[in-house]
Amino acid sequence: MAISVGIDIGGTFTDVVAMNTASSELLYSKVYSTPPELAQGFIQAVDKVLGMAEASHPDVARIAHGTTVGTNAILEADGATIGILVTDGFEDTLTIGRQKRSEMYDVFMDAETPVFLAPRRRIFGIPERLHPDGTVDVQMDEDQVAEAVDALVNKHGVEAIAVCYLFSFANATHEERTREIILARHPEVRVSLSSELDPRFREYERLCLTAFDAYLRPVMEQYLGRIRAELTSQGSGARFHVMHSRGGTTGDESILRNTVSTVLSGPAAGVVGSARLGNLCDLGDLISLDMGGTSCDIALVEKGKPLQTSEGKIGRYPLRQPMLDINTIGAGGGSIAWLDSSGALRVGPASAGAIPGPACYGTGGVQPTVTDASLVLGYLNPDNYAGGSMTLSRALAEDAIRTAIADPLGMDVPTAAQGIHTIVNSGMADEIRLVSVFRGHDPRGFSLLAMGGAGPAHAGRLAQQSNIRRALIPPSPGVLSAFGLLVSDLEHEMSRTYRAEAATADVADIHSTFVELENSCRRQMERDQMGGAEIVARRSVEMRYIGQSYELEAPFPSGSVDPGALSEAVNAFHDLHERIYGHRDSDELVELITLRVTLSQTPPHMWTPTEAELGNPDPSPAQSGVRPAHFTETGGYVDTPIFARKAMTPGMIIAGPAIVEQEDTTTVVYPGTQASVDRFRNIIMELPA
Repeated sequence: MAISVGIDIGGTFTDVVAMNTASSELLYSKVYSTPPELAQGFIQAVDKVLGMAEASHPDVARIAHGTTVGTNAILEADGATIGILVTDGFEDTLTIGRQKRSEMYDVFMDAETPVFLAPRRRIFGIPERLHPDGTVDVQMDEDQVAEAVDALVNKHGVEAIAVCYLFSFANATHEERTREIILARHPEVRVSLSSELDPRFREYERLCLTAFDAYLRPVMEQYLGRIRAELTSQGSGARFHVMHSRGGTTGDESILRNTVSTVLSGPAAGVVGSARLGNLCDLGDLISLDMGGTSCDIALVEKGKPLQTSEGKIGRYPLRQPMLDINTIGAGGGSIAWLDSSGALRVGPASAGAIPGPACYGTGGVQPTVTDASLVLGYLNPDNYAGGSMTLSRALAEDAIRTAIADPLGMDVPTAAQGIHTIVNSGMADEIRLVSVFRGHDPRGFSLLAMGGAGPAHAGRLAQQSNIRRALIPPSPGVLSAFGLLVSDLEHEMSRTYRAEAATADVADIHSTFVELENSCRRQMERDQMGGAEIVARRSVEMRYIGQSYELEAPFPSGSVDPGALSEAVNAFHDLHERIYGHRDSDELVELITLRVTLSQTPPHMWTPTEAELGNPDPSPAQSGVRPAHFTETGGYVDTPIFARKAMTPGMIIAGPAIVEQEDTTTVVYPGTQASVDRFRNIIMELPA
């Protein structure tokens, strides 16, 4: 028996999906996340699903993991103590940034550059200088490097050092020699080089990325090292892959050479799973909504492909790496409802998380959350929550909402609970409009795919508010991120600054650069040992009209680079510019800025779904009972039929209001909505026009 496993660690639960590679049978489950020792929950999840499969650790061929450890370390300013080495005279680059302010007239606003990474006393200038073409102007003073490194380690206690010299993307010699000096004197210190992580121009963005990598490297090494040690102790020889921000996976050893690439590891997995299911159901255009216990991740998938950006951010800080274009807000089942100083109802971004949890969990939480509101409204089954693994207390939920919200606002508890849902739904609907309407997409042409433990309870209402006519609930929406990990490609990407006018560019030199990047990626692919499927190479080039400040990434044809291939790429840039900005100028000179290569490989044993025939539309065989539930359309509680998801068969049709229960989530079919089960056992909710 060979088993593949996907594991996604969230703020409240750790989700796991396992597949028997011979039969494509899927098994899934959840365990509590175990902060701060998240590796414990990881192993518990593996043990649980292997028990379900009647297998053991040696049977596992591959484990793919999505993590928010890096994201949380940055957002909570809880990374390593780092030092920074820059070219002499550029010590204040991190502080100055781009001198942009999001709030022009707020004199009390916090810094919008990541100065928390390293205060000025831990940033040292090194006498050295390169010309823009990489030729040496001033040789590096190695004695000054040694002196600065000793001060950073001995006086300031740094765990990692980021090295970002001027124009090092054109010549990495000085940075590489600096690393040799650091490791010779202090082999325990971790080193991040800008010439390896981001060999492109724009000094501030390159420094930010390199410093963030140094900030995360010791944290991720410790975290992934613990998981690897636990797996080894269990006799596991599985290939261990980690999801990166682009939506592919990379071997754990490779990821440690670019730890900053994991900052969207967890959210990216859900989008990958959504795109896979959307393609399966012939829904190439969809909006994925992943609502878990702590946050909600929203992304747009167009023609079966998740949208990517090469100018990402983490919080307010630039993180110049290719990543899926995902919007995240603090809206989850554990999001806390509260009243602001004016008495207005707010929800989130603070979350009760796994500890102490929502009030209804009875584990110490006393503040009302979205989950408490869902329980009071009758949407959740208090006796069979999370597959029966826990019992919820409605009394505790009501007390929390009454004390914090209902009594201060002079309303009853159900109305306050409905208000909590209205507020959290409004915030998510705003984000849906941000990824669709604000970017020129009509949401009426998209489907809403809801996942996460809380997403299906809110999907119908969100679709109504966003003018989306169809919502799709996968068979196992609570663990779709873990499923996305299971079916994710192995992927490596490399890029390099290459500035030249398209009209006069040396096509032979472009070809050799692409080949060099591809060979480097292929060596990394071989280290990660996926095996099986063919490796697919994709080329792209960032271009702009001469005089523009920023670039667009256009596809570049494979094969030999000749004038025809370059012309095709330029035409693709013109088309892209017109689609995004509404105009093009085919006579304007175009400038090449960056060449990029991405290699990907599908898992050798890809999941294949079982397709069923549509049958009897009568849902009554799947009905398990009736429960009072509160809806604004009915003006209060109404007896609502409850259906067991596992008993629902393809072809069944349900008219709202109704509630569908399963182990990993609860789906609410709101009044006026019709839900049906398709041939892949997805629930499709059709909303009135």
